[in-house]
Amino acid sequence: MGQKINPLGFRLGTTKSHHSFWFAQPKNYSANLQEDEKIRNCIKDYVQKNKKIASGFEGIGHIEIKKKIDLTQVIIYIGFQNVLVESQTQVIEELRRNVEKKFNSINRRFNIAITKIEKPYGKPSILAEYIALQLKNRVSFRKALKKAIELTEQTDTKGIQVQIAGRIDGKEIARVEWMREGRVPLQTIRAKIDYHLSTIRTIYGVLGIKIWIFLNEEK
Repeated sequence: MGQKINPLGFRLGTTKSHHSFWFAQPKNYSANLQEDEKIRNCIKDYVQKNKKIASGFEGIGHIEIKKKIDLTQVIIYIGFQNVLVESQTQVIEELRRNVEKKFNSINRRFNIAITKIEKPYGKPSILAEYIALQLKNRVSFRKALKKAIELTEQTDTKGIQVQIAGRIDGKEIARVEWMREGRVPLQTIRAKIDYHLSTIRTIYGVLGIKIWIFLNEEK
């Protein structure tokens, strides 16, 4: 059961909560779900186009969306000093106008806020982005995984498992490689597991990255 279901969905309502908070009738559920995805993509595209970091690191942990009748509140959790932090007021206003223009919202307002993550390398999404940049720069996958695990050990995590699948290092036959440090009890529903899945495009093809981070366990 450990790897046959999404660890986040498996723990919803116990140790995990949703990243979107709203209510909708069944016939409008899919439309609201697609709207959330478009909002997140719009924000990530804006950061990708306007970031001023040479490394190309976005550093977005996750994006929370809270919807009311006439207001949509978006909270962006970031880990590094990127374009969103350098001039928050100006960037937030421009980002809000871009989102409102994209959705042609007349009767609904958008409110965007930014929250800094204290220990960014404790977030699997940021860690996956770091590994992806290393692999794109032709760094050995073993070296990239070991460095990612070292960065995670600086946080308060109790265990981490990283897995890469695909044509690793350009080999003809696709395979799966993984590393683990500490405990990662995926079968225990009390265990607070943070998980992220991402894909990256390299000159050899598409690689998949999975990261499990064991934070702590509820008594």
